[in-house]
Amino acid sequence: MPMIDLRSDTVTQPTAAMREAMMAAPLGDDVLGDDSAVQTLERKVAALLGKEAALFVPSGTMANQLAIRCHCESGDEIIAHGESHIIHYETGAPAAVSGCMIRPLAGQRGLFDAGAVHAAVRDRDIHSPYSRLLVVENTHNRGGGSVWPIAQFRAVCAAAREHQLAVHVDGARLMNACVAARYSPREFVESADSISICFSKALGAPVGSALVAPQRFIDRARRFRKMLGGGMRQSGFLAAAASYALDNHVERLAQDHTRARALGERIATIAGLTVNPPPAQIESNMVFFDVAEQFGDARELCAHLRAEGVLMIPMGPRRVRAVMHLDVPDDVVERTTAALGRATA
Repeated sequence: MPMIDLRSDTVTQPTAAMREAMMAAPLGDDVLGDDSAVQTLERKVAALLGKEAALFVPSGTMANQLAIRCHCESGDEIIAHGESHIIHYETGAPAAVSGCMIRPLAGQRGLFDAGAVHAAVRDRDIHSPYSRLLVVENTHNRGGGSVWPIAQFRAVCAAAREHQLAVHVDGARLMNACVAARYSPREFVESADSISICFSKALGAPVGSALVAPQRFIDRARRFRKMLGGGMRQSGFLAAAASYALDNHVERLAQDHTRARALGERIATIAGLTVNPPPAQIESNMVFFDVAEQFGDARELCAHLRAEGVLMIPMGPRRVRAVMHLDVPDDVVERTTAALGRATA
């Protein structure tokens, strides 16, 4: 039977309808401002988030790093949860690209409160870096795909404003959060200065993210995009896929969430595997579980699962992640549970 790939929601293939939309896209040179499909996408995502402008970029990492580069100066400090994507998965780019430090916050499942923001802000002193930017990740990957409650987000934004901090939302999976919590993208990011959103994760496009912000900010980011090699030419193919994803793949995210919870419930019944966060707290499309020593470490278990026809990814010595997406089969929960049972027998 075909392999079930639960390593990430980035592994999806474009649907037939998405491929048709890509092939029908009008093309131009986007660096020269001639690609109308890219411009259409940028207007669409800016309107979706209620901001003035957007910039299409190759990846979520680039979107986040452009935001940091535009908000900050060399020697500034960024405040973010210690398990944030910008810390773990962006290859030290805040330091390498923008010369910035990160002050990590604690908090369960990738979330924190206004008090943590107040406590993290540095006094303005020549001995210290300037606290310049607050980054919030929604959904929060290493928090188990956790979703920010809108009231809690607004409270941390208000705390940031008291200290003249800008606020950036790493919204790689923002649409998952919106579907899960039933708030609109515009409603959630109203208090944010800039937002990144990824089209190649749960939305199922092959490539691309957007940075969304006021027009002057995006004009500045466009220059840095070119500087970092992110200027693309006939990228309307990719923009058309992203536009199609926004139009057709958002509501179906609820199915991924339902399947993730169902898988978490089944894994919780297998001795030696501990679902963390527990199934009742699985809010989006990710399932994390810890592996007892009797089954080896996370890499060993993933190797056994591969032999059983299921791909997952180790997220630590004993931690494994499974991610639902639009390319998983309808019997994903049953087949994955059976494979786990055989791998831990």
